[in-house]
Amino acid sequence: MSDTATIASVTVVIPTYNERDNLASLTEQVLALGDRYRLLVVDDSSPDGTGELADELAARFPGRLSVLHRAEKAGLGRAYVAGLTRALATSAPLIAQMDADHSHSPADLARLVAAIDDPTNSYDLVLGSRYVAGGSTIGWPWHRKLISRGGGRYARLVLGVPIHDLTGGFKVWRRETLEAIDLPSIRSDGYSFQIETTWRALQHGARVAQVPITFADRVAGKSKLSRRVVVEAAVLVWRLRFGGGR
Repeated sequence: MSDTATIASVTVVIPTYNERDNLASLTEQVLALGDRYRLLVVDDSSPDGTGELADELAARFPGRLSVLHRAEKAGLGRAYVAGLTRALATSAPLIAQMDADHSHSPADLARLVAAIDDPTNSYDLVLGSRYVAGGSTIGWPWHRKLISRGGGRYARLVLGVPIHDLTGGFKVWRRETLEAIDLPSIRSDGYSFQIETTWRALQHGARVAQVPITFADRVAGKSKLSRRVVVEAAVLVWRLRFGGGR
């Protein structure tokens, strides 16, 4: 499917907070994938000037990059709800989400989109997975790998679902599936947000694919992982298991 005029457009939602050193290169790499790709940067008033850089990139790539400025840093989950909701207000049939720090590869993004494009499978949601055959994580110390892999296994066992990387945030959605999960009612953050959105999709009967990716440690900047985010995710899975996700 090489004719971009006849294939579905993709809006890629990228939350940012202090990602000035990464945003320009990531923008160029994603937009180089083809004319079907559009970017929506959701910036939480980054003190390092990421929001201003995003505006400059929007002027450089008119019609292909837009910016949603938020007044303050209110968590990854809130940023994604705002960005995904804005993306649903466009006509884009496919909506992707990825990190701004180069831990998610644009080349892998193209593979995720190719999987959801495949008419023989009719997937509703495609997940980039570090923990299926062919997936990997590079650049992380052993304790980060242990937290991530262990957290994914814990969530999968508690929820009883066949998803190997529930805490991953690299996804491509069909807009109908994203509309069905009721984004405004989601209050979770960080890893919890990723778990809850995938769980809700499964509860709505979504056909989900898991595509192996290589997850690389961030190129520049500091990790935003906190103990609170890990604890929230550990508690959330029990709430979802016994409360149905509401």
